[in-house]
Amino acid sequence: MSENKNPETCNKACDSCSVENCGARKAGGFRIEPNSASSIKKIIGVVSGKGGVGKSFVTSLLAAQLTRDGYKCAVLDGDITGPSQAKAFGITEKACGNGEVLFPAVTKTGISVISTNMLLEREDQPVIWRGPMVANILKQFYQEVLWEDIDYMLVDMPPGTSDVPLTLFQSIPLDGIVIVTSPQELVSMVVEKAINMAAMMNIKVLGLIENMSYAVCPYCGEKLLVFGQSHIAATAEKFDLPVLARIPIDPAIAEHADSGMIEDLIVKEIEPAADFLKNI
Repeated sequence: MSENKNPETCNKACDSCSVENCGARKAGGFRIEPNSASSIKKIIGVVSGKGGVGKSFVTSLLAAQLTRDGYKCAVLDGDITGPSQAKAFGITEKACGNGEVLFPAVTKTGISVISTNMLLEREDQPVIWRGPMVANILKQFYQEVLWEDIDYMLVDMPPGTSDVPLTLFQSIPLDGIVIVTSPQELVSMVVEKAINMAAMMNIKVLGLIENMSYAVCPYCGEKLLVFGQSHIAATAEKFDLPVLARIPIDPAIAEHADSGMIEDLIVKEIEPAADFLKNI
């Protein structure tokens, strides 16, 4: 990372600054800690350069698979303005607390979940907040929720490379991120922006997951490239990253997510990605 050698050019906007070695930042830093009653061993961010590629689906799928493998998992839904984790896991109750900490919802297989919809009166109520307020809510989700004996916390990151993802990168001690993409070349270009942002922030990119990679013909079993030829191999080679999974298009995915039964969905293609995370 470069160092800001000219204090006169500093605009004092530390929350949106990516100059890690700036002297103005060394005194305090941005890292936050969970509350003293929480215990979190590994924190993995699930990232996409743009919306609509299935980042939230991959997050819930990884949590469900790691839970099946015997690990205690949590999902922090960081997509504050477009939350979907409560819906995918079938959570309808509102979050509650004891005045000191907020309690996450616990799914039927034991996954701890916090999501914006658990704080709203109605799930269709829009979240019309500016960036700083969204960033503060994310920090509260990490600091003020009781995360008990968590082996893996999966953070469903907001899409893009702007203020809110930047706040998460600076504030939460991520052990690494997984970047979700889809086959289109346009998406691959946006993924490179996310990879470069992570490098600027000294965040380790663990690997790539391609969602909606192909569809399987139900009659002959042929793989159909619905979105054209994949570009993930070229992107992975360019940045020396592993491709952790290629997830097909499957109507069962939407059916399980819409009905709040994502934990019942078995997607064998995600298993290598979950196995990889066990060894970080």
